[in-house]
Amino acid sequence: MELEFSGEVRYWRGPTPYHFVGVPAPESAALKAASAAVTYGWGMIPVTARVGDTRWTTSLFPKDGGYLVPLRDAVRRAEGIEPGEVVTVHLTVGG
Repeated sequence: MELEFSGEVRYWRGPTPYHFVGVPAPESAALKAASAAVTYGWGMIPVTARVGDTRWTTSLFPKDGGYLVPLRDAVRRAEGIEPGEVVTVHLTVGG
């Protein structure tokens, strides 16, 4: 499964700070439907993500009925991304 969407980069400063992009509701519903076949536990879904020219492997975090795409600092630096910006994310589920 491949998905593409745009979303705002958010900063979460919890015990382990990170940046993420929320997956919109329609794409989250499609992911949830496919999750049983690909999840490795706790609802985490392995993906290959791309923003701009930067590609990386990660796992989507389930959150409030949807999913979050974590953005590594290296990805943000490579693409010049700051919190509050809207970025386009391309996901390939299962890597």
